[in-house]
Amino acid sequence: MAQPVLALGATMVTASGCVWYLPALADLRAGTDRPASRRTAAAACLTGWTTLAGIAVLLFVGVIWQAACVVAVAGAAVTAVLRIRAAAQHHQEVREMARRWAVLDAGLPQHGRRHDLSPYVVAALLGCGLVAAVVTAAVAMTTGSDGGGS
Repeated sequence: MAQPVLALGATMVTASGCVWYLPALADLRAGTDRPASRRTAAAACLTGWTTLAGIAVLLFVGVIWQAACVVAVAGAAVTAVLRIRAAAQHHQEVREMARRWAVLDAGLPQHGRRHDLSPYVVAALLGCGLVAAVVTAAVAMTTGSDGGGS
């Protein structure tokens, strides 16, 4: 396949990848408003898409295939390293958040009862609401069926 055809294909794929690299760019521009893991993942995303754009440029210029392959391998390696780093940072952030919540939970008084609704309570509430809706609809239909306009 001719290099210009591959370059055009890489350009089109890069252009359509904006649904990934534009939000990643926004995450990087947000700075410390985003967690470190999210910023690192955004950097990995941008590195990958920039690598593809660079390969497209190299193919348009007409460099030898080996140069484009070297750029592809180097970009993929950097992208993979950044993504692995982002996953490690995310894991560390989750552990830190769990530790902070555990400290907060330890300070709360425990009454020995659950604060969440059981499935039976939810089912009973939904059943009562359904019965109330049916009764309301039946009353509305019987009072509105006498033909009076008022």
